[in-house]
Amino acid sequence: MTIRDVARRCGLSEPTLRYYEDIGLIGPIGRDASGHRQYDTADLDLIGALSCLRATGVSIGDMRTYKANLANREETAAEQRDLLLRHAERIEAEIVAQHARIGYLRAKAAVWDARDHADGVAEAEAWQAVKEAAQHLGFH
Repeated sequence: MTIRDVARRCGLSEPTLRYYEDIGLIGPIGRDASGHRQYDTADLDLIGALSCLRATGVSIGDMRTYKANLANREETAAEQRDLLLRHAERIEAEIVAQHARIGYLRAKAAVWDARDHADGVAEAEAWQAVKEAAQHLGFH
């Protein structure tokens, strides 16, 4: 499979695939008689996993650790698990933060909706919700 095919299949750009090879994250990739990269099934499996890790925000350093751990699956299983769970926890914290941001925006929009309807009671309640939402964002 050519680099262009792999890029399309895995959602990584051709320069990213070359970079991953240059830094030893993948490869070395075999070449055909013309010197063009030819990816095999094992390459595709690793690139697919790395593409998914990248999509979740895993760093190059942690991708290197992940790849190194693949060689000793049984001995490094706990380390592999911990690496992945650490990133899952980071994403969960990001989700909580995003929910707080959404809450603030919805509360603020409710203020303007109340004003649009000339509803003073609803506006006062919305302002209270804005204050509470701002506290979740770290503003006191």
